[in-house]
Amino acid sequence: MSAGGSLEARDQHESWHAALHRLQESGTPHALASVVGAAGSTPREPGAKLVVTPRDVIDTLGGGHFEQQVIEIARQHLATTPVSSGTYLEAFPLGGRSGQCCGGFVHVLIEVFVGAESHLTLFGAGHVGQALVELLAPLPWRINWYDSRAEAFPLQDEHEHDHDHEGYPARVRPMRLSPDAEGVARAVAAIPLASHVLIMTHDHAQDRDLIAALLSPENPGREALSSIGMIGSKSKWASFRSRLTAAGFDDAALARVRCPIGLGTTETKRPREIAISVAAELLAQPRPSNKSAQRGIAPETLRHTFSAARH
Repeated sequence: MSAGGSLEARDQHESWHAALHRLQESGTPHALASVVGAAGSTPREPGAKLVVTPRDVIDTLGGGHFEQQVIEIARQHLATTPVSSGTYLEAFPLGGRSGQCCGGFVHVLIEVFVGAESHLTLFGAGHVGQALVELLAPLPWRINWYDSRAEAFPLQDEHEHDHDHEGYPARVRPMRLSPDAEGVARAVAAIPLASHVLIMTHDHAQDRDLIAALLSPENPGREALSSIGMIGSKSKWASFRSRLTAAGFDDAALARVRCPIGLGTTETKRPREIAISVAAELLAQPRPSNKSAQRGIAPETLRHTFSAARH
């Protein structure tokens, strides 16, 4: 049982290690708080752990104000945009900082996990789309996967709701795309910031509608997208480019679209070979990073913490 937060209703007794595995698999940002040092009277001994997400708290460090402080610190790190992975050592004199009568001293290591390293929004669940998801699913990527055809996702039961993942890894979200203008606009508006976007539907008109919606000035997230790619030939893109130019899109906007996608043309055009080429292109793209040369806890902090006795 946890303090300072609510557990998910589906499992009131989930352990920290079960929650950690679930959150890692789903690519959900979370933090692991571990008691790594204790002196005097303390609620828990070293080794006690607690998992924190923006919504939930799993397991316990002993409860009370001290635990609530740990949860608040973890959530402050999780509230940054974007969430940045990191390791933080916090000291809690329980009588002073935490106002607890036991009066001991606790060191807590807070490890923040960003969840997914990258995000892909994929439109199209044809042969290449299926092969691409199969390649990327083992990696720490979250994939929002759209198709307008009810039968497009073979591992998903036709009676399931759009948000169910049955049959697919937890990081993969298969969802129905309503092909009308409202449905396309809704899907585009839901694309996370810094997501890569790939368009490979079964319908050229649908591809064109998606490109137009992505590049539209009315799409507030268009500048934040990491990349936009569309499957097809150079002649397909020339045709699309001509129509989009006539619709008012300028060269700067159209230059954001990669078509054809992939590191290079393949000789056979087998779906898996195309998917490998596209996956390699995605993985080769630079990723934004705010990491400094110094990572983790500063060496002087560790030396001070573990060389001096704490009372």
